[in-house]
Amino acid sequence: MIKKWFLLVMVCLQTAFVQAQDELLKIAEASDSATADHVTGTFKATRLVNGHTVETNSDGVLLFLISHRFGTLNSGAYELFGLDQATIRLGLEYGITDQLDIGVGRSSLEKTFDGFLKYKLLQQQTEKDWPVTLTLFSSAAVRSLKWPEEENNFEFRHRLSFTQQVLIARKFTERFSLQLSPTLVHHNLVPTRRAENNVYALGGGGRFKITKRTSFNAEYFYLLSDQTRQDFRNGLSLGFDIETGGHVFQLIFTNAQGMVEKFFVSQNTGYWSDGDIYFGFNISRVFDLKGKEKQEW
Repeated sequence: MIKKWFLLVMVCLQTAFVQAQDELLKIAEASDSATADHVTGTFKATRLVNGHTVETNSDGVLLFLISHRFGTLNSGAYELFGLDQATIRLGLEYGITDQLDIGVGRSSLEKTFDGFLKYKLLQQQTEKDWPVTLTLFSSAAVRSLKWPEEENNFEFRHRLSFTQQVLIARKFTERFSLQLSPTLVHHNLVPTRRAENNVYALGGGGRFKITKRTSFNAEYFYLLSDQTRQDFRNGLSLGFDIETGGHVFQLIFTNAQGMVEKFFVSQNTGYWSDGDIYFGFNISRVFDLKGKEKQEW
């Protein structure tokens, strides 16, 4: 029943916002000289901590993202509290337009390749009193790790997983922003018969700007299925953003090892209370391939 309501809410949200966008366009076309006062800089980067924000790259901007997670802090002094262990993801994101992003990446965890599309459907406005920014996100991930010998009869489709998200955010003040992220992750292959192919979660997070170039971020993904929560944990991640010109450097503490939605939303096993905390960072660097002014968030 929860899953049915969740799907209904997501469909209604997307339908309502598409209709709202049409109405806003009609209003804009009817106006002689008024221009929309868009709210920008809701978040510092395209990632809040692990998950995506409503932000997209500007037209012609290429973003190179390096994501790194060490081992858990409770691994002990012999492993230097996780520093001897690491997973990494390298990603490229490109702004096809100011509203449409395309991205690809490769993670060392399960040798996973991923790709995504991200479209900013609506942007928060002040003059026309539109209260939120809404972005649609869709991604696919492919596990390229070799199957164990007893599972070598699996097909390519069994390697695939998919994620759909509706990202809804509001910048309340110059310092404070919040985001909600209804999420569906689908796995073509699950480890046991009792496991669910479709995992539903509600993500939430926020940003508090400390100084002009630093901010504190928090992110939480709540699993909506009791059965899924018996095997996996809700994801809690904290981070600090530091902007240095064309770079955004993010320091991260999280109970999720993976940096793709299939891992940190639906297959997270870490307990904060047991010290299953992964320290890591994201480094993003933007390149303006069309020679326009530098992108600012």
